[in-house]
Amino acid sequence: MSSTHSTVTVTVPATTANLGPGFDCFGAALTLYNQFKFSAIALNPSTPDQKTLQILVKGLEADRVIADETNLVYKAFAKFYAHLGQSPPPVEIEIELGVPLARGLGSSATAIAGGLIGANHLAGKPLTLLQLVDLAIDMEKHPDNVVPALLGGCRLAASTPEELASDRPGWEICDVPWHSEIVPVVAIPDFELSTETARQVLPTHYTRADAIYNTAHLGLLLRGLATNNGQWLRVAMSDRLHQPYRKNLIPGYDAVHAAALNAGAYGLTISGAGPTLLALSSPGPSADVAIAMVEAWQKAGIKSQAQSVQIDQRGSVSVEAKSPLKQPANFSTPG
Repeated sequence: MSSTHSTVTVTVPATTANLGPGFDCFGAALTLYNQFKFSAIALNPSTPDQKTLQILVKGLEADRVIADETNLVYKAFAKFYAHLGQSPPPVEIEIELGVPLARGLGSSATAIAGGLIGANHLAGKPLTLLQLVDLAIDMEKHPDNVVPALLGGCRLAASTPEELASDRPGWEICDVPWHSEIVPVVAIPDFELSTETARQVLPTHYTRADAIYNTAHLGLLLRGLATNNGQWLRVAMSDRLHQPYRKNLIPGYDAVHAAALNAGAYGLTISGAGPTLLALSSPGPSADVAIAMVEAWQKAGIKSQAQSVQIDQRGSVSVEAKSPLKQPANFSTPG
């Protein structure tokens, strides 16, 4: 009789973060996905040099993903077990990519979410989803991508004040209503922009006026998303904390911005750290907005692809199945 063990497949949505004034605290899940399958490996005590980690990658830009212990999915997997005070078990991880890398669509957040959820399943689900959220934020260092990647929808996260931390440590997370008539349109260029580079251009201090500006515009954005008030959205997506600095790292930004507005978009923002640009539109002109963004970038000599997407409301979805234990690769030298 063959041994069986749970195999878990985790599907994680892409995310867009900040949405203008919501820097490092606000984001939404989108209907683009990465998928991660975790299968336990059965070790044979009598066989030396067995491989305890196997990572297989396919899909979009698969050849660029590192398939060893430094892979971010496995690092999240191992962090989970370190949190429990345990060593990670031997595992095979199959990764299917559908979210572009280093484009401001939360590809790293999908890896962290997938690794933590996969580990939690193989360990018998000792942690709650909100405990996984805390671990994910600790890895990513800010909540704007990992929170909607795990929970879905549009989410705002706030750290617990010090005076309340003893009673309610961690984060307060609230869902933000997103009107069904507001369509996200993503335009993804064929160049990358690392989060580290995008953070290096930001100032270390801001004026009181800039802080007030962003507070007011984030409040207006929340109301605009809930009510589908186009005028509020047009004003609300402006900010002074990151976009004025990061847009200079994105060739053609001003032209794409103007093209989106001229085609009927409410507004345009840098998705996460960029270089993907996100426009918000009503359903009618959304296709024209996508075409206009691609054409504007094309005139600047940059290839891109654009599409209308939806807000993913489910977040990370996991499916368990019983399957034969995976046999490890054997690296002993034949005699």
